[in-house]
Amino acid sequence: MIVLYYNLFNGGRIADVRIIGTFGFSPLFCEPMRYSHWVEVRSRQYTDRNNHLTEVRKKTAGHLMWGDEELLMKIAFAGLGRMGANMVRRLRQAGHEIVGYNRTTKVAEDLAEETGMVPVTTLEEMIDLLEPPKTVWVMVPAGEVTEQMLKSLANLLSQGDILIDGGNSNFRDTIRRGEVLGERGIRFVDVGTSGGVWGLEEGYSMMIGGDPDAIAHLEPIFVSLAPGKDIGWGRVGPSGAGHFVKMVHNGIEYGMMESFAEGFELMRAEKAFDLNLYEIAEVWRYGSVVRSWLLDLIARALEEDPELTNIEDWVADSGEGRWTVLEAIAHEVPAPVITLSLLQRFRSRQEQSYSAKLLAALRNQFGGHPVRYLEE
Repeated sequence: MIVLYYNLFNGGRIADVRIIGTFGFSPLFCEPMRYSHWVEVRSRQYTDRNNHLTEVRKKTAGHLMWGDEELLMKIAFAGLGRMGANMVRRLRQAGHEIVGYNRTTKVAEDLAEETGMVPVTTLEEMIDLLEPPKTVWVMVPAGEVTEQMLKSLANLLSQGDILIDGGNSNFRDTIRRGEVLGERGIRFVDVGTSGGVWGLEEGYSMMIGGDPDAIAHLEPIFVSLAPGKDIGWGRVGPSGAGHFVKMVHNGIEYGMMESFAEGFELMRAEKAFDLNLYEIAEVWRYGSVVRSWLLDLIARALEEDPELTNIEDWVADSGEGRWTVLEAIAHEVPAPVITLSLLQRFRSRQEQSYSAKLLAALRNQFGGHPVRYLEE
């Protein structure tokens, strides 16, 4: 399909346009573009007709091809859960060929029907459909599940092929796996991936570790998954570095979330001003030093339910916060905010705190201070 950007100007305004195309040439950008996905031109008033594009916002979820170099790739995905499936959707929208495997066959079949991905029922079938150097992106839960998946795939791959772990594996496991796979000539790339359920629309932040040549070969995939061609992704170091940086990223996330939670609870506790927490979040979102995507999500949650009435005060942790604290201890780096934010999550999961009970009992013992007893 050829997309030409004509008739954009109408009545002194730039028309709202969303173009999904496979091939295109844009006189506005004066560059050839192939499989440019989600090129958005927002409606903006302009004041100078000689400056036709005073405000154009361009978001490229797919890869822009400049020149004749072929940049579409064929890659397999093992693990089509919430995040893996969205990554497949984004890559398919960019035009890449995807072969997908999931332990639950129907998940792969449904995603194939939606996206045009090629579904398979076995790892052997998945590998047979790839072309050298064969590339498999693993997107399964960290730990033993990832370990067994990588071992199974290693037995099916050959020298020069590429294995990618895009999950939240412990970086020490990644270093060990990289060494083992390297001995067999398999190139191992670890991709710390952030973006969550919004990655499909906004793009993913990817912290990449591993062999530079393998990463360069995979550039079209990273560009298509990232928020833009040259932003939101990059090689941060050798094997294990991607998962290490992602671990620290998540530890920082713990501290930021806890700070927001404490601040909003403090404002909620002050009854004299009758504060509207949603409105305050909206004010802070623009121009404030604390503006952030997390704050955007807070505003969204508070708009739906300001009192969070249907949410239990129980907070899980996925492991990276613990690893961050352990590494801080190992390197003797003081990390009180990250550590306390992790401990707060532990406290949220206690129906009753034994330590608080003991504190109350001690105060009663040494000073006769009152104790609140549970009802019989």
